[in-house]
Amino acid sequence: MRKSILVTDGGFNAINPVLFGYESCEKGHAFGPAVRRFWLIHFVVSGYGRYQIEGRSHSLGPGDLFVIPPFAETFYRASQEHPWEYIWIGFTCRGELPLSLGDTAFCPEALSVFNEMKRCESLSGGRSAFLCARLWDLFSLLSESRSREKDFVEDALACIHSEYMNDLTVEQIAGRLNLDRSYFSVRFKERMGISPKQYLVRYRMSLAAKLMTENQKSVSVAAYSVGYPDIFSFSKMFKRCYGVSPQEYVREKRK
Repeated sequence: MRKSILVTDGGFNAINPVLFGYESCEKGHAFGPAVRRFWLIHFVVSGYGRYQIEGRSHSLGPGDLFVIPPFAETFYRASQEHPWEYIWIGFTCRGELPLSLGDTAFCPEALSVFNEMKRCESLSGGRSAFLCARLWDLFSLLSESRSREKDFVEDALACIHSEYMNDLTVEQIAGRLNLDRSYFSVRFKERMGISPKQYLVRYRMSLAAKLMTENQKSVSVAAYSVGYPDIFSFSKMFKRCYGVSPQEYVREKRK
């Protein structure tokens, strides 16, 4: 089922809604590759799909938003097993956007704003102004969501930096932050460029390398000091990171 509601440009000074609608997609339903002349934001209500923009690909599900900037080449396809249902809002912007929008965002609480947007269907003269107000509500939510995301990544880093020597796992870090493990991992990687597991391992190995070369500690002491009581597991992980065993690494550094 697809519903598209006519929206006229209200000529406001900043944000002007030009398109609104919602759809429960068929299995595998796709759009593009194509470009738009205006901004377009989709909110995924349920189901799953994939969004591609300028060569970048994102797998998305409930609570995710994907952003289509003007004249960006995009393609998106619904899942074959669980096709998505989404709501979209298109708008033009005179000047700079009130916040920087990436390819995607995760903001489940935005569902209430998009559902509220559906009320525009019963309006006529005030439709553009109503949707414009809801867009500002959405921008406010996204700004708040990003602020919280920044805080939890910094909290996760603080946890890793202070407790790397313990039996620390990604599940434990996410649990302390009261976050779903998958959501935490995705957002951490978006911010840091690597997964939290990779970051934890690299941080441990870099500290171990310094202990062995700068502080002349033995491999076993270095391993235990960064959370690896099993020296075999430590050596295996160290070689995966540096390409050589801990002993070989130390010999090369002392040449």
